[in-house]
Amino acid sequence: MSLLASYAEDAGAPRELLTDAEAIARRLAAAGVSFERWPLAELPAQADAAAVLAAYAPQVERLKALHGFASVDVAALTPEHPQAAEMRQKFLAEHTHDDFEVRFFVGGRGLFYLHPGDEVLLLLCEAGDLISVPAGTPHWFDMGARPAFRCIRFFTTPEGWVGRPSGSDIAARFPDFDAFVAAHGATGQGA
Repeated sequence: MSLLASYAEDAGAPRELLTDAEAIARRLAAAGVSFERWPLAELPAQADAAAVLAAYAPQVERLKALHGFASVDVAALTPEHPQAAEMRQKFLAEHTHDDFEVRFFVGGRGLFYLHPGDEVLLLLCEAGDLISVPAGTPHWFDMGARPAFRCIRFFTTPEGWVGRPSGSDIAARFPDFDAFVAAHGATGQGA
């Protein structure tokens, strides 16, 4: 279940919890973030990147034409990956990008922390969720201690993902993926 929680910058208890996809999309749009739900394609569990991209070709081509994406790829991470812990650490500090960050969750889930202004929005994404974080929006991402997700990633620049750390310690004030999921009773899907 996709879930959006709104917090004050000093954390504390969530001020608002939303689970309805349309309500989540409206709330995020007010912060400049796009959110969509796409129907899931039937894919075998071990489908390779080419099969994933083929299954979502119409949606991918629509976004490429709309935004001029130069490249699209598929990223996946499982708990068994030997560098899962290091990969998780890469995204845990607040950062921005010169490009907007667009991800479609093919499987599994992850938690985006968005800091547009004087609030922090936590968006638990699951399979079928598409998020687009505008360039310059402070944010961070947590995939949990046992990451399990597969995403289609869209890039307008050849460099792909380039994060610019904000230097803020705000991420330490908020629950990590595992604590957030435990607190809100969210059950997940594998990658």
